Amino acid sequence: MKHILFAAMLAVFIAPLGATTALAGPIDRACLASPRQQKSRQLCGCIQRVANQTLSRRDQRLAAKFFVKPHMAQEIRQSDSRSHEIFWLRYKEFGAAAAATCS
Repeated sequence: MKHILFAAMLAVFIAPLGATTALAGPIDRACLASPRQQKSRQLCGCIQRVANQTLSRRDQRLAAKFFVKPHMAQEIRQSDSRSHEIFWLRYKEFGAAAAATCS
């Protein structure tokens, strides 16, 4: 399951985009600051727009940390915490929506 989510997120970073704009948010800033070569303002803005529709600001701040610490996503996914489990379900929906919308 984790491979599917990471593949979807990777597809988002590699896919070509149409013109998109968004106000900067935690996901947008983390995306633009990431070392990924495939990033662009259009792509990061698109991902932020999807995050605005699917994640709370708190969820966005947590998800933004995954750009810097990818292993943190694995730790949260495997956590026994109920709040992490609930977050992970929302995050998977976000990842699928971002892959569908931004690719």
